Amino acid sequence: MASIKVIQPGLATYVEDKGRYGYYHLGIPPGGALDQLSFCAGNLLLGNDENAAALEVSLMGPVLHFPEGGFVAITGAEMTPIVNGEKKPTHTAIELPKNAELKFDFLRNGARAYICVKGGIDVPVVMGSRSTYPLGGIGGYKGRKLEAGDELPIGASNNSQVQVGKTLDDTFKLHIKDIETLRVIMGLQDYKLTEETLHNLFEDVFTISSSADRTGYRFKDGRKFQYKNLPQPFGAGSDPSNIPDACYPVGSMQAPGGNEPIVLLRDAPSGGGFAMYCTVISCDLDRMGQLPPNHKVKFKKVDMEEALKARAEYKQKFAQLRESLLAV
Repeated sequence: MASIKVIQPGLATYVEDKGRYGYYHLGIPPGGALDQLSFCAGNLLLGNDENAAALEVSLMGPVLHFPEGGFVAITGAEMTPIVNGEKKPTHTAIELPKNAELKFDFLRNGARAYICVKGGIDVPVVMGSRSTYPLGGIGGYKGRKLEAGDELPIGASNNSQVQVGKTLDDTFKLHIKDIETLRVIMGLQDYKLTEETLHNLFEDVFTISSSADRTGYRFKDGRKFQYKNLPQPFGAGSDPSNIPDACYPVGSMQAPGGNEPIVLLRDAPSGGGFAMYCTVISCDLDRMGQLPPNHKVKFKKVDMEEALKARAEYKQKFAQLRESLLAV
């Protein structure tokens, strides 16, 4: 069986697919690729099922050895692949010769790149998914990020032929602005915040801190959250940011102790005792997961009608992606 040998793992490289759904009530979050569109684009470039497991690379690329060669596509953040010392294009189907060494230039224009392989990464399916859930130690490769010496099996290819050199249209590549705007729906506990704090939330420019990973992003530089003088509900802690334990939507914003806000992502705990002031809409989570530390962000309040329209546009973009890459 063809495999990939990990020479150097990079900063944080995980096996991911679209995610693990249907177990949130048991405390298991969906996980899966933070940038779903880029992940699926890489698989479609290779003729894979779009849910084939791939490697999600954060900030620093790995060094990999392909004893039997194969086909790969690198999508998401710009991370130039280098095959046996020769630079290759991103967002393109690439053929690797036998005993190929694949390494990468510095990552640019984003935070996460996807290394998709023809046949997918053939790790066991756990609760319907091959995605890694590090907090639970399940899925992916041994339930953790990759380490030097790991050997990843490559799945059997389907009958589709890889069109070497096939390239992703620029429309579907990552384009990040100097100040990104993330749209939010107001949450269940926004009533706890003062009017001034709510005003500042949508006027301030926030900076992503170094505490930003698949569990959640912490934002700094905004003003401290202030609370109305309200009695704490029964079962909540004494701090005004506490509530009785509740479920956390993916993308929900908290500010424990009134300090820097945190937006929870796909590997976050499914519930707890902190108030949720708003939630980043689902179709903006791809872009949020591509923002590196120290990137600037503004939050924009939208209503449900605007959020549903944005979701429909996101689905339409996916449909256009499939059409563009599945066309002969």
